[in-house]
Amino acid sequence: MFDLGLIAYFSLAILILLFFRALWVIRHEKDQGRGSLPGQGDHEVRADYFSGGAGGGHSGSFRVPKDPQKYAQQFVPKDRKPKDER
Repeated sequence: MFDLGLIAYFSLAILILLFFRALWVIRHEKDQGRGSLPGQGDHEVRADYFSGGAGGGHSGSFRVPKDPQKYAQQFVPKDRKPKDER
């Protein structure tokens, strides 16, 4: 059978490789902006789900405002909103 020392050695080697890969990714992506800049209009986000087999799954899309204030207002409960915004 397999020697447990060999398995431990390869496991450690993989962990070290993943660690250095993570460091490399962090260093090269730290100056890249994340997300999108605020602006007018909406982003359309598409969400697809497929469970496999016959007929299983769901597909849909939703809109997310680019304006951070409008985005935050979507989380205010309806009973807390002013009457003109309901």
